[in-house]
Amino acid sequence: MPDSLFSLPAPVSIPVQGQTATYPVGRIFCVGRNYAAHAAEMGHDVDREAPFYFTKSAANAVLTGATVPYPPGTENFHHEMELAVAIGKPVFRATSDQAWGAVYAYGCALDMTRRDLQIRERNKQRPWDLGKDLENGAVFAPLVQASDWAATDDKRIHLSVNGALRQDAKLDELIWKIDEIISHLSGYYHLRPGDLILTGTPAGVGPVQAGDVIEGGIDGLQPIKLTLGDAE
Repeated sequence: MPDSLFSLPAPVSIPVQGQTATYPVGRIFCVGRNYAAHAAEMGHDVDREAPFYFTKSAANAVLTGATVPYPPGTENFHHEMELAVAIGKPVFRATSDQAWGAVYAYGCALDMTRRDLQIRERNKQRPWDLGKDLENGAVFAPLVQASDWAATDDKRIHLSVNGALRQDAKLDELIWKIDEIISHLSGYYHLRPGDLILTGTPAGVGPVQAGDVIEGGIDGLQPIKLTLGDAE
């Protein structure tokens, strides 16, 4: 094998509760507008024909507890609290049962968003990458294996900024459920271990500033925390 011209940073690997081995981050798929109240606060109706997606780069992932700089190029940086689903076996064109069987673990995640750039590009019918796929823009807490946690509808999902509650909902508000998302997405991709799916955020998203501490949780999962440092 020929030598590489340079070395790339090692991929982020997420701790797994009760395990010494970690879960390496491969691809990150994100479901858009998967809570009706969030779609409404963004000025959109829910598209019930099928879920839609955007992606984030694995190189832009960080772990809970990090302190990261306020990102460049934005004056409207938003938090989005989400349930992350970690795929544990290859699956393609999955049935509902196959979709559930492909889930390895669940975890809390943050989809950090340069909202002003997202809206600007969306209004020009351009991709959202500048708004969504930013450095340190995907944050992950330790995962809990599917054998130890069930994604039942009554589970609470919530987020606070500097101790003030911003987002507070239940997983039963998900429009597209976990098996439906995996079944649909696996019709377009051969999903594999290392793939993470962020399932959408509830209402209550809003701006954060340098110095803010963002904390979130989902009943029964490891909590998540991110501190924003000064802008670079």
